[in-house]
Amino acid sequence: MALRLGGALKELRIHLCQTSKQSEGVREFIKNNYVNIKKENPSFPILIRECSGVMPCVWARYERGVECHKDLCDLSADQVMGTITELAQEDYQYSC
Repeated sequence: MALRLGGALKELRIHLCQTSKQSEGVREFIKNNYVNIKKENPSFPILIRECSGVMPCVWARYERGVECHKDLCDLSADQVMGTITELAQEDYQYSC
């Protein structure tokens, strides 16, 4: 599934554990969607940070330094995509 990123959204940071059950959906999301998203958004920064035992989450940085955080614990790959799509909406930063 293609996802266009940009506008007010300036950066995505995805934190996950390499082995935990809570991060399983995030790992699957990255495996199935990361390449296509980067092809659609080659210059958009998507940072993936793996750390043993960390709870999975995504941080979105918007213009003027506004940041939003969403928990990805125990979500499926489709739910992770839905969360990132929600964060990518132009007006989402105002509900943080």
